[in-house]
Amino acid sequence: MGKKSILVTATTFPRWENDTEPNFVFTLSRLLAEHGHKVTVLAPHYNGAKKYEAIGNVKVYRFSYFMPYKLQKVCYEGGIFANLKRHKIAALELPLFVFFELTSMIRLIKKERIDVVHAHWTIPQGYLAYICKKFLNIPYIVTAHAGDIFPLKSVFFRHLSSKAIENSDYCTANSVYTKNELLKIAEKEVKVIPMGVDFSIFSKTKLNRNLRKNIGIKKEFILTVGRLVEKKGIKYLIMAMKDVAKKLPDARLVIAGDGPERANLETLAKNLGIENSIIFAGRLENKYLPEYYAAADLFVGPSIVTESGDTEGLGIVFLEALASGTCVIGSNVGGIPDIIQNNRTGLLVKEKNPKELSNAIIKLLSNHKLRERLAQNGQKRIKQIYSWKIVAQKFSQLVEDIR
Repeated sequence: MGKKSILVTATTFPRWENDTEPNFVFTLSRLLAEHGHKVTVLAPHYNGAKKYEAIGNVKVYRFSYFMPYKLQKVCYEGGIFANLKRHKIAALELPLFVFFELTSMIRLIKKERIDVVHAHWTIPQGYLAYICKKFLNIPYIVTAHAGDIFPLKSVFFRHLSSKAIENSDYCTANSVYTKNELLKIAEKEVKVIPMGVDFSIFSKTKLNRNLRKNIGIKKEFILTVGRLVEKKGIKYLIMAMKDVAKKLPDARLVIAGDGPERANLETLAKNLGIENSIIFAGRLENKYLPEYYAAADLFVGPSIVTESGDTEGLGIVFLEALASGTCVIGSNVGGIPDIIQNNRTGLLVKEKNPKELSNAIIKLLSNHKLRERLAQNGQKRIKQIYSWKIVAQKFSQLVEDIR
């Protein structure tokens, strides 16, 4: 019982200030430190990032695994599975990555006198935490975020994942859907504890009244945010915009994000003759996102389940939109139904269905009262479940309960 010295391991972590990488692991680490725990983070190095820095009361170590640093391609910019497909060199670097992460974990466990490891993602971090437990007797919590579970087809990787889950002191999943997928891999009690949203960052008070004018929007403002990869389903949203533009010619879709699908999406918009209805804003620094959420009339996340089984584990973007007071539409896949209760806190639509999506968008943009009601219900609900204060308290309690 009591406060502990925690080693947090993750493959997604801000590389520098105002990075575009997701920052939920850092936010949780910072809040655990505020709960009185001593927190050390181990994350992969990236060219241009510091090998060590103290951010507030969190120590951050970044391990390198290949030289020159600019050729390190296993992590960031879309995650391990995506990078293994995209960069041939990443497959060659993977064994080195695992070796240097493990040796760095062992060194920090001794140096920082670690009591417990919190491993984000079942592989490789969860499996490496299992090895450390076996040989150093260090307990660990493993947290699954879905991207480490859904694409697991290989018997070998499923075996590593099952070892990580079954030998953990606690296993958590970010949604009911992720939990059910975990139970197919291993026999273990799984606690659903989502990642959270910061209501001091995402709020209607962040509204910048000049934003619409600056990006050329006169009337309806539809927003989507995310890396431009297959599972985000952005092509179906662009297809839906053809019908939306017929009904609401001044409506504009802003796509905030970048990724390998961008060129294809721009071509699709052009081929459909709706390039003037779509604004590709590119990758936005995290500090600018709250203004976009607060200014939008509607947030749409048209995620899909890919052939490999990858999908949205939770959908933090929906939390950010709702915290900002913006109404949401999402696909009925993965962990999204945990956040969106259809016709109560937003609208759920079938995946890969542009017609149903366009109908939902037109319905909400044409009915201000309905939009406001759903947005208010959604905001109220996520304050009760997804506030970082509540999420951090749950994780802190797990850490304290480990003997």
